[in-house]
Amino acid sequence: MSNSRIAAPEPDEYAPYYQRYLDLLPEGDVLEILDKQMHLLLDLLLGLTDDEADFRYAEGKWSIKEVIGHMIDTERVFAFRALSFARGETAALPGYDENIYVDNADFAQRTRGSLSGEYEGLRKSNLFLYPSFGADVQLRRGIADGKEMSVRAIPWIMAGHERHHFSVLNERYLPHL
Repeated sequence: MSNSRIAAPEPDEYAPYYQRYLDLLPEGDVLEILDKQMHLLLDLLLGLTDDEADFRYAEGKWSIKEVIGHMIDTERVFAFRALSFARGETAALPGYDENIYVDNADFAQRTRGSLSGEYEGLRKSNLFLYPSFGADVQLRRGIADGKEMSVRAIPWIMAGHERHHFSVLNERYLPHL
């Protein structure tokens, strides 16, 4: 990882909806937070059996594999947004419906090793991408899902999103295994 820090965004740099994710994060370096999260999630996922990773805490809820897959898809979508805005994209980017993505991903057929490898590769790639954006680039903004956001807000939102789902896994899934 680079020594480049990404300051926390100001509230006008993201939609109010995302505040709930940022509120979950500690003070500090978002790149260090993302790196630590990667190790925690990999430990959690690889500590399960494939049968345990198929667990759903209630009918109609995602399995653990689907939660992890959703986290991967979301990280990929947000990284694309960051890259697009950083490179000066002026076209508005679409939103995405996480339920449609999960319904069409067939995560149940994936192994823990497959999901963990994809997640780790994606996260490591993003840990190279984000520090490559200079301070001026981090302040660039674009439109996604009809809402404006800055480049620097994106890794913070991603970290908060992961923190949210990691908490859900620990509170609603793991106690039943």
